[in-house]
Amino acid sequence: MQIDVLSLFPEMFDGPMTTSIIGKAQEKKVANIDVTDFRKFAVNKHGHVDDYPYGGGAGMLLRVDPINDALEEINSKHPDTKKRVILMDPAGETFTQRHAESFAQDDHLIFICGHYEGYDERIRSYVTDEISVGDYVLTGGELGAMIVIDATVRLLDNAVGNEDSITGDSFSTGLLEYPQYTRPPEYKGMKVPNVLMSGNHAKIADWKGKESLRRTYERRPDLLDNYPLSNQQKVWLNEIKAESKE
Repeated sequence: MQIDVLSLFPEMFDGPMTTSIIGKAQEKKVANIDVTDFRKFAVNKHGHVDDYPYGGGAGMLLRVDPINDALEEINSKHPDTKKRVILMDPAGETFTQRHAESFAQDDHLIFICGHYEGYDERIRSYVTDEISVGDYVLTGGELGAMIVIDATVRLLDNAVGNEDSITGDSFSTGLLEYPQYTRPPEYKGMKVPNVLMSGNHAKIADWKGKESLRRTYERRPDLLDNYPLSNQQKVWLNEIKAESKE
């Protein structure tokens, strides 16, 4: 996957995008991340890429022309890729695991990270997706873009050493992940559930399924609103509700 980022602060990506799973994915050529400082496409010698809004208003807006020029340069470097252009914007769709799964199917992602008060509305004509990472305001789009890139790249083939670990992650199944334990079997009176050390794989699978459902019910019941429960999960959920009243 080719990933391009348009940012006024490319140095912010040096650490997070070159270490851990993302760094290894780049080393293995699973993904390549290029960050362009679009200030090099400034409209004057002072490096301006923003301007006052027509009609008045507080703050400055990111101009359309530097973004156009930056996108044209990327297109010239990668003329044959089908590009998905993602605008990081508080007004965009809230990012979820489903977005990450969708982005992971693409060959070329381009992220536009804004600053200032907002965007010239014409910038939106270049984008395919408008994404927010939550209902709060950040100084710029860089941190949000890193979140989206991290969640997406780890889903690519060969990005993670043990790919089975991805399928059980919270939100990947639609539910939160079940509790997990490692050695020692008992620590300060806190014990690992006996079923996990029983060697009975069927019972372990049932325990994981029910505890995943329990954790979702207790912590994020909203995830169950449209979740297609199986008959077994319906039985477990009734048991969980009854147990919570005891």
